[in-house]
Amino acid sequence: MDFLQRLAKFLDRPLFPWKRLIVGFSVAQFAFEGFLGLRQYRVLQRTKPPKVLELEVSQDVFDKSQAYGRAKAKFQLVNNLYSQIQNIAFYQLDILPKLWSWTGNLLLRFAPARFSGEISHSIVFILTFMFISQVLSLPTSIYQTFVLEEKFGFNKQTPKLFITDMIKSNLVAVVLAPPILSGFLAIIQKTGNQFFYYLWLFGAALQVFMITIYPIAILPLFNKLSPLEEGKLKTDVEGLAKKLNFPLHELYVIDGSKRSAHSNAYFFGLPWKKHIVIYDTLIQKSETEEVVAVLAHELGHWSLGHTTRLFGISQINLFYIFTLFSVFVNNRSLYADFGFTKQHPIIIGFLLFSDILGPMDTVIKLLMNILSRRYEFQADAFAQNLGFSGELARSLIKLQIQNLSTMDADWAFATYHFSHPILSERLKALNWQPTEKVETKADEKTDVATTTGRDEL
Repeated sequence: MDFLQRLAKFLDRPLFPWKRLIVGFSVAQFAFEGFLGLRQYRVLQRTKPPKVLELEVSQDVFDKSQAYGRAKAKFQLVNNLYSQIQNIAFYQLDILPKLWSWTGNLLLRFAPARFSGEISHSIVFILTFMFISQVLSLPTSIYQTFVLEEKFGFNKQTPKLFITDMIKSNLVAVVLAPPILSGFLAIIQKTGNQFFYYLWLFGAALQVFMITIYPIAILPLFNKLSPLEEGKLKTDVEGLAKKLNFPLHELYVIDGSKRSAHSNAYFFGLPWKKHIVIYDTLIQKSETEEVVAVLAHELGHWSLGHTTRLFGISQINLFYIFTLFSVFVNNRSLYADFGFTKQHPIIIGFLLFSDILGPMDTVIKLLMNILSRRYEFQADAFAQNLGFSGELARSLIKLQIQNLSTMDADWAFATYHFSHPILSERLKALNWQPTEKVETKADEKTDVATTTGRDEL
């Protein structure tokens, strides 16, 4: 505690250039990611597939994959630049203090006196801030969904569904944000300099709560979960779960095809009661054995303790964030440099502190991606040891083709951005020896430009 107090005092120096520091961090990160994007774009201009995929991938599919990758890269660059301009404008035009003042006046004018405190003010501020951010992001969201994804045959959303989803998301935010923010701010106000202990416990409890209610109260607002029909797939998956002592409670199929041609499979639930969810597109475009192989990979993460370890790492990261925030929560020079000379709202301090964490977040992202790729290799090996080596390899190749996923990657770009190894690395680890053109089987089921699988599988 003494160290944290000394650090807080050291950083709370008059006229410290916090704004220039945060903007500088943001611009440096943008430049760094732009540099990596340029390296990857050069890879996306190659005209021949990697040697390991020459048999499985036709020139036509490779050309489409490269074109899709270049389109996404260009969009990402423009989107990042747009976000960067927004961030700088927010700071340089003092939008935060102006928005805080405006929402405060709104409360004084329309809300009862008992709702004029900092917690109520913070809730209105955050909801307003979220609404503005969503409006600003609409042009890029619309373009990505109805132009970029539509061009390559992946979008399944209608404008009506797009708008409906946006309304539902806002309603969920309006319901959940007030109690969560109230708890967050009340803990800081009432527990003094040791608030980070209690805030960490609150955050961990909140995560467990969300895991519990998400499939019951939130997911059904956007997708329909149906029990998997009786048949070979259900029998094989239940047999796999029993073999691994996986606490399977229910097998579901999700109607992912109503929004996208992307497919996936995952599980959720509490440690003693798990549910497996399979995208309808995955079932439609894969053989039964290949779907089971994908689930063997996913259950490998559970069996090897990856999910538990990642949850533990997230808790350590959460504790680190809240502990470090205790150093900045009362930093008057930070507030003053962003236009808050008389008031020091906790929520404003947390938003600014989140931006200060930018460089460290970059390092954590890099380390987590390195760990994630290691776990993916281990989960692949787990499925291989269960006898699913060929089936998993064929499924990965099909999904790569159907998704028009990037066939190759620059090492620096992949190290920083990719949480999964590229396909050629996974096939090599699986000792894949092609005996037939996997693409032919996939094409018998669907056109490669209209169906896709997520990179995460």
